Amino acid sequence: MTPVQGHCQTQFTRDTLAALSKEQLIDIIMMQQEQVGMLVARVQALEAQLEELKRRLDTNSRNSSKPPSTDGPAAEPRTRKNRGQRKPGGQPGHEGHTRDLLPVEEVKEVIAVKPGRCEHCGRALHGEDPHPERCQVWEIPEITPEVVEYQLHELGCTCGKFTKGSLPEGVPEGAFGPRLMATIAVLSGVYRLSKRSIESMLADFFHIPISLGSICGCEAQASAALAQPVQEAVAAAQAADVLHADETSWRENRKKRWLWVAVTSVATVFMIGHRTQEAARELLGVFAGVLVTDRCGAYNIYRGLRQWCWAHLRRDFTAFSELKGNAGEIGLALLGKTDQMFHWWHRVRDGTLKRSTFQQYMRGLRKEVEALLREGVHCGDTKMERSCKRLLNGAKYLWTFVDAEGVEPTNNAAERGIRPGVQWRKDSFGTHSAEGSRFVERIMTAAATCRQHGRNVTEYVTEACTARLHGRPAPSLLPTIDVI
Repeated sequence: MTPVQGHCQTQFTRDTLAALSKEQLIDIIMMQQEQVGMLVARVQALEAQLEELKRRLDTNSRNSSKPPSTDGPAAEPRTRKNRGQRKPGGQPGHEGHTRDLLPVEEVKEVIAVKPGRCEHCGRALHGEDPHPERCQVWEIPEITPEVVEYQLHELGCTCGKFTKGSLPEGVPEGAFGPRLMATIAVLSGVYRLSKRSIESMLADFFHIPISLGSICGCEAQASAALAQPVQEAVAAAQAADVLHADETSWRENRKKRWLWVAVTSVATVFMIGHRTQEAARELLGVFAGVLVTDRCGAYNIYRGLRQWCWAHLRRDFTAFSELKGNAGEIGLALLGKTDQMFHWWHRVRDGTLKRSTFQQYMRGLRKEVEALLREGVHCGDTKMERSCKRLLNGAKYLWTFVDAEGVEPTNNAAERGIRPGVQWRKDSFGTHSAEGSRFVERIMTAAATCRQHGRNVTEYVTEACTARLHGRPAPSLLPTIDVI
């Protein structure tokens, strides 16, 4: 430590200062100025760090890509229109729904309930009511599993050799039939029950004893049966006119992976891989239509028409509006323009605004939004400036839905489609092997596509497993088109 540095760390008095020479005093002042500058820079850095940490703490599902489930109980409740003005439950004018009665010939038993005496005078009653009130009670019968035993005889021949009978075509070599295989696959892959829960459920409801390993075996059988129809569904999705894509984190053998989804009007398909452009290329394949996504960089390999999700943009603009100064004002203005766009778009969807009029309105709004983004590039907030610059560089991806029929301004279809995968990941933490990941891809693709077309998932998987046992192709997941 130099004498001057020692002086800078000393509490000076009038006497000590008087004992110093002029040159020493100048050195002390210069050193202290340098220290003050360092401290000011340090305080500014800490303030920026504190501001960033506060911003992260304030992020929620409204101003970031975080899902609503992460908001926590302390989050401000979402406001809805007319909240507080109407009571819970069915509203006045709401059309009621009642269970339709089955035809009499389809019920198991008809029991006529006749009164014996008049409830007023007590006289005996006789006769028939031509139009009795019908009351049907639904019940689940006690389930007893059907067990078929195949006895394979081994018979000898005069030649001295023995021949043993073989199982008929369509009979599995294991202990479980195609419907049980399909039920296990659906309980695991659609209803996301753990293997131990499936084991308990089969014992409690169906009186079927089964081991955990056998459950895994049934999943593998169902996965193999679904391989070919899922491949057809992937090809159909890649040939669609509009495709919504999204991805979420996944775990495979404790390693980071990503679950991808592609949602189209004909099929919804899933894929587990890395979050890379190669994975996006595999998901999209030969797709050449309009791609609707968030702004994930992996989709930048696509050179066709794209639409960026405005729901994501609105959350970003909400975050901008919470900034201070000019940046917040620009964010608030962008938020207002976004809400105006959605108001017009909802009118287009419900038929109260012509698309041609909507397109005319959007010409002016587009200029206003892009002008605000140019202002945002110089707003003074580094993070917002980068975001605005990126949006301007890809501005053409903001407006595809205005001119292209059948294209939505949001990626809600893919976000809804991938939600079961998110729930599965939270319950099971992913898969343990590549074979497990293929099962996830196939059963989720089959379930989502069946539901798109109003088909029973369990019945379809049963048909696929039955076809595999008979050596036949599995039925298609895609809807059949009647040719007139």
